[in-house]
Amino acid sequence: MPPPRPGAIGLDRCLEALQRDWQRQGHLAAIWQRWPQLAGPQLAPHCRPLRLQGSRLTVGAAPGPWLQALQYHRHQLLGALRAAGFALRDLRIEQDHPIPTATPGAEEEALAWARHPSRVDVHGMASCPDCGCPAPAGEMARWGHCSFCRRRQLAVAADASRAQ
Repeated sequence: MPPPRPGAIGLDRCLEALQRDWQRQGHLAAIWQRWPQLAGPQLAPHCRPLRLQGSRLTVGAAPGPWLQALQYHRHQLLGALRAAGFALRDLRIEQDHPIPTATPGAEEEALAWARHPSRVDVHGMASCPDCGCPAPAGEMARWGHCSFCRRRQLAVAADASRAQ
């Protein structure tokens, strides 16, 4: 008969263990987590740690002036990484072309938001005839009153249908 399995542990404890593992000084995730402080506010948005192989960190930078800036500040960055407790001997810099991640349906979502009735910058403002509060004119055109009054109207209708 096999020994009994250990009890299940909660997701929060699993995530805590994963975070502790990431925060180890020899882990690339620890560098990622502290990258804005290590690289500084000017460089950090334009470069990123790519690989950690032994004691060599490879950092990728956007082409052009940011690649040159990172090469110029290479020794300062290596010093900041060492001061933060990362045992690195070498810092390799290479050109990196980050690929923007497109989320599925992003284009349709952008089009829907462009036509949304609550957009004040597109439709302007008006006063709700029911409550007299200022509201987007697109809501008035679509529902005849503001979204709050529309919500109240739908709640009353839902209560009435449940009562039947």
